[in-house]
Amino acid sequence: MAEGGEGEELLRPPLPAGAPGPKRLCSRTCPAGGTGAVHPRPGAAGVGAGPGAGASGAPPALAGCCPAAAAGTAGAAGTAAAAAAGPGGGGGGAGSLLQPESLLDAAAKRVAGSWAFERVEGRFQRIPEPVQRRIVYWSFPRSERQICMYSSFQPGRAAAASPASAAAGGPSAAAAAPAPAGEESPAAGPPPPAAAPAAAPQGEGLPFRRGIRLLETGAVDNVLQVGFHLSGTVTEPATATEPEMTYKVAISFDRCKITSVTCGCGNKDIFYCAHVVALSLYRIRKPDQVKLRLPISETLFQMNRDQLQKFVQYLITAHHTEVLPTAQKLADEILSSNSEINQVHGAPDPTAGASIDDENCWHLDEEQVREQVKMFLSQGGYYGSGKQLNSMFAKVREMLRMRDSNGARMLTLITEQFMADPRLSLWRQQGTGITEKCRQLWDELGALWVCVVLNPHCKLEEKSCWLRQLRKWGEMDVCPLEDGNYGNELPNITNALTQSSGHSQDSLARPRRTVFTRAIEGCDLHWQDSHLQRIISSDFYVSPSYQREGESLLFNSQGQPLWLEHVPTACARVDALRSHGYPREALRLTVAIINTLRLQQQRQLEIYKHQKKELLQRGATTITNLEGWVGHPLNPIGCLFLTLTEACRLEEENCLEISGTEYAGDSKPPVYQHVPVATGSQDSGESYLSLALEVALMGMGQQRVMPEGLYAQDKVCRNEEQIIARLQDLELDPVLVQTLRKQCILLLEGGPFSGLGEVIHRESVPMHTFAKYLFSALLPHDADLAYKLALRAMRLPVLETTAPSGDVTHPHHLVSVVPSRYPRWFTLGHLESQQCELASTMLTAAKGDMLRLRTVLEAIQKNIHSSSLIFKLAQDAFKIATPADSNSDTTLLNVALELGLQVMRMTLSTLNWRRREMVRWLVTCATEVGVRALVSILQSWYSLFTPTEATSIVAATVMSHNTILRLSLDYPQREELASCARTLALQCAMKDPQNCALSALTLCEKDHIAFETAYQIVIDAASTGMTYTQLFTIARYMEHRGYPLRAFKLASLAMTHLNLAYNQDTHPAINDVLWACALSHSLGKNELAAIIPLVVKSVHCATVLSDILRRCTMTAPGLAGIPGRRNSGKLMSTDKAPLRQLLDATISAYINTTHSRLTHISPRHYGEFIEFLSKARETFLLAQDGHIQFAQFIDNLKQIYKGKKKLMLLVRERFG
Repeated sequence: MAEGGEGEELLRPPLPAGAPGPKRLCSRTCPAGGTGAVHPRPGAAGVGAGPGAGASGAPPALAGCCPAAAAGTAGAAGTAAAAAAGPGGGGGGAGSLLQPESLLDAAAKRVAGSWAFERVEGRFQRIPEPVQRRIVYWSFPRSERQICMYSSFQPGRAAAASPASAAAGGPSAAAAAPAPAGEESPAAGPPPPAAAPAAAPQGEGLPFRRGIRLLETGAVDNVLQVGFHLSGTVTEPATATEPEMTYKVAISFDRCKITSVTCGCGNKDIFYCAHVVALSLYRIRKPDQVKLRLPISETLFQMNRDQLQKFVQYLITAHHTEVLPTAQKLADEILSSNSEINQVHGAPDPTAGASIDDENCWHLDEEQVREQVKMFLSQGGYYGSGKQLNSMFAKVREMLRMRDSNGARMLTLITEQFMADPRLSLWRQQGTGITEKCRQLWDELGALWVCVVLNPHCKLEEKSCWLRQLRKWGEMDVCPLEDGNYGNELPNITNALTQSSGHSQDSLARPRRTVFTRAIEGCDLHWQDSHLQRIISSDFYVSPSYQREGESLLFNSQGQPLWLEHVPTACARVDALRSHGYPREALRLTVAIINTLRLQQQRQLEIYKHQKKELLQRGATTITNLEGWVGHPLNPIGCLFLTLTEACRLEEENCLEISGTEYAGDSKPPVYQHVPVATGSQDSGESYLSLALEVALMGMGQQRVMPEGLYAQDKVCRNEEQIIARLQDLELDPVLVQTLRKQCILLLEGGPFSGLGEVIHRESVPMHTFAKYLFSALLPHDADLAYKLALRAMRLPVLETTAPSGDVTHPHHLVSVVPSRYPRWFTLGHLESQQCELASTMLTAAKGDMLRLRTVLEAIQKNIHSSSLIFKLAQDAFKIATPADSNSDTTLLNVALELGLQVMRMTLSTLNWRRREMVRWLVTCATEVGVRALVSILQSWYSLFTPTEATSIVAATVMSHNTILRLSLDYPQREELASCARTLALQCAMKDPQNCALSALTLCEKDHIAFETAYQIVIDAASTGMTYTQLFTIARYMEHRGYPLRAFKLASLAMTHLNLAYNQDTHPAINDVLWACALSHSLGKNELAAIIPLVVKSVHCATVLSDILRRCTMTAPGLAGIPGRRNSGKLMSTDKAPLRQLLDATISAYINTTHSRLTHISPRHYGEFIEFLSKARETFLLAQDGHIQFAQFIDNLKQIYKGKKKLMLLVRERFG
């Protein structure tokens, strides 16, 4: 890859942890002052002698993408040497902005950025000192952007021309791309501080911001540059908790890259500390205040023997505690003729720069990258850690865009830690899917690798190395699968659609596709195609006009180039160009892809016109897209949209966003302007912004089959929402509205190729979310089109039970083998809610327009199959129709009511926990509509409500005082409502007397005939279906209303249904029995005589019977005072009927209960039993010969149960 213009390996074996790079060995062989480098490596002396050595190793694949950085480097080096004696040769760069750059500086800059200093020494026999100084001077990094990139997570702002200015006809493509490391504007001296990039507004605590503050407050001192080594001190001011601290900082650099850093603060982080930043920025902003010396080996060469001895002795004296042992060891080895040190010519010089064979890349602490990724993963994907990992991915993209080889290196380190995540094997063992947050991170990892392997300037050996590594990861058992642990049949990334016929439906035969599979497939792609080269190299590549007739695979009819490739693959190329800092090239390829999609759309329309009649008759279609573009792992539509909109952003921001994830902080929405499309044909009047909108609409409107698996389906929804969120950032001006209308019409006419066509496949991905955006965007400009489109999008054929299955004979079409697969639509609930949102949006917009509301209502009734969602729509419509601050909208209220009625019909025979809420709401809605609506629901209650709901909720609410007040009803209206309610009540009582009789009686109270009818219904039903509880409840109601005889009759009927066993002394019906007897007693002797046989027959519990007996003997019967009756006022005797029968039954119950209890009695219940016998004695004594009967009863017990000695002893003690 050409990084900074020179060839360089991207993926290299890492150095041992903590080991500094090897120091170059320097020596002098020519006492006359000529310089040369002699290397200890065998055969290395001639390396780099050729003029092409060190030049860009990039293949000719992307000749127009960037300047060949080293093309003229050898010439520049020669020029530098030749210009050494020229004017200004020894001058600094500062203050030279007012005069042209000297030839020496121009050449030295070129050499410093491209060649290792060792190559310069090896190429020329003698390098004048002024030339050496200028090369050393220009070898330090000149761009603050790179310092910012390596000192904070947050991406810095672009230092080069923005894509927008480039696209508008500004600088050339080479200038528009980020300047390669080592490139500078042609001005002698560094850029002024004003040109420094502003760091992100948030993040004042980031090392870069802190470094700027330290620099601006004068904290940097003692700055010295010796060759390719910069040192200095940085003083941290005292704080409330920390004293002032001074740190020593050392920086090594080579070819405009910092290759190693050390700082006394002991910083442990991926990025440079603030002190390294401060020293680096000092050197960039104030180069003339830095003392510059040649490499120390050059200085030593100028000393004679005495000077060298003095130098060494003073050095040892100054640092004797640290270096004395080392100095002695070296002295011993040098004095030993056989020592290893004497076998090598020359000696190391840490200030002499890198050797030819050293890798040239920015310093990156690999161990810290590993540790941080490991730590973030161990936190289980919490919000903070996920955000940090996304930041690291963003940093990789930033490095790729700067064409920095550390991008691929850092991604390798991240991937290694991801693959080592212990949760992967755990998830695999448990058979559970990876968490969603984690899945998104893995997706981004896979997408980044696709970008890396599609780098247009990477070398074959680099690609081979990556391919081996990716295959190794992909073959591991724990490697996550592309579609979230579901096998999926998708075409290879290099295959076009025409090659994907004849797929097997057998899931076992599907190849295993991991998150790295697309990157592995991407390694087969190349950039050598001459047509592709011409597309990306020029805005003016068009076909000759005489060749524009007839069909062509390379150009459209306007002569614009096409790029016929599997669409996601082509978009992956765009993403690679964009990600590697080639925005203009990415734009050109994007335009070619869009022209291809347009041509494809046009041809699809022509095909559909020939098939339209047949398809419409059949009412079914097939899916022609095996892969949907929305939710695709390569995010093709998002990639094209971002590439185009970046070219149109007004403000100069870092627009490189993470594909598939949102990492934009709290930034405000972007502002766009129209930038004309650069084209060689006639002026099309198009802008990149209108193309962005067009391609987003094309992709979103594509008819595609719903993928299998929860994660893949969820990703479709998520990606759709992301694209729509970006579309909503566009301010629709007339140009964009025209694009929108045109594309919407094409989508409506698109037949089976469009998700909004007239017929779609049963398993086609629904268009509700997309249509909601289109509806809202179109409504102010073309309401008819907006409604037509939204109404068509309302369908959800997967829920239709009689949908045709499609054409299985077509070789290129994918149809479902399973006739009804919708339970496998894991996101169905979300899709239905989006369908509901679309309907709600239309209802809101159509308020007041009866015709439109009717159309929307019909679409809802036809397409929405969920009662709860229709109920939500009804509630929404009601809320919009009844604003608090103005009059109700009748049209929308009627729609709400009709939707509510549909909900009632849908849920009438099914269980729904919200049913009562729905019924109450419907009555409220009908009340708001008016009295006719209430009459209507009362009259047609049987199709809407259960009898219980109709009487207890609907009729009761309608007849309430509040409803009458709310409607301000006159007398005839009140009577009409009451009549309807009574009719309903009687119908419900006939249908369900058990649950509705009481409500019916209540509702009919004010109408004698209706009340009598309701009462008769109860009497008729009493002997068949009603329970004693229901009858007792109605009997009490009758007594409360002043009908004691009717209450008595109902209580008597209730008694016939009751059966109280001997041991049910806490039965809930006891109170009702006592009440019925009390009622009978109060009515008179005849009623009491009538009910006692029923009590004796139904109640076998002794304590209850004795309670009734006692109450009947306390007062005289007939105290209710029934008109026309005379009562004697005498107490009733237990010796005479009817109480004699009750007394005998009570005594009999006590005897039976006693024997039953004694059968299973335990000692702990003896005391309770004795009390029970005491109560029995009280009852026995009510009879004339009761004491005799009781004595006989006790004797009988003693005889029968004499084995229970202790109990019988207790009985004898109490009763004799």
